Amino acid sequence: MDLKERNALGDSADTHWYYTSKARMVARKLSPRPKEILDVGAGLGWFSRWFLDNGYGQRAVCVDPGYDEEREETLGGGRSVAYVKGVESYGSDLVLLMDVLEHVDDDVGLLKEYWDKAPKGATFVITVPAFEFLWSAHDDYLDHRRRYTCARLAKTIRAVGAEPEELHYYFGAIFPIAVAVRLLKRGSKADSSDMKPVPGPLNAVLKAVCAVEALSCRWNRIAGLSVVARFTKR
Repeated sequence: MDLKERNALGDSADTHWYYTSKARMVARKLSPRPKEILDVGAGLGWFSRWFLDNGYGQRAVCVDPGYDEEREETLGGGRSVAYVKGVESYGSDLVLLMDVLEHVDDDVGLLKEYWDKAPKGATFVITVPAFEFLWSAHDDYLDHRRRYTCARLAKTIRAVGAEPEELHYYFGAIFPIAVAVRLLKRGSKADSSDMKPVPGPLNAVLKAVCAVEALSCRWNRIAGLSVVARFTKR
């Protein structure tokens, strides 16, 4: 989650259906549970904090060149988060790139940088926005460079010498509605994110729908708002 989206969501950011559903979907892929997380392009570090708060790891290192300063935050219970501008090496057993690759000109180069440094056994989880035909002012506002298909993300992953173990779409249940909204808003000004606070009851319904989808999404190679990949360095 970056600052633009945090500001758009306000006080609802920590419970918003989109982020909590994505975090829970990824958590289903983490067995055994990680000890340390490297969160690349972490922004505010929302995902790292969520995983630590829910028992997935004791320490997270959030990497983002946009940080004004490097710092360490203690969460209690022996858990901590470090915010750094870059790393020369790392020993984390989980590497997250949550909606990061679409922001850089050279997605292969960024992924290769962290793949080459990764220790054996490290698990990578990547999420990116799906389908170029869904491009809208939302993408312009967030400075995206591209959107992906499963095939395009697989090509990026294989270009660094890795092989996807899981590759699928997510948010397929709400895909038709999202397509209609994006097409209706096509041509609008790039002055805001599509992420908005939603009423509590609707937020709960969307979480429930996405939770059910998460049970079987690993086999979804048809449609969704996000592409998700998991792979391990052997």
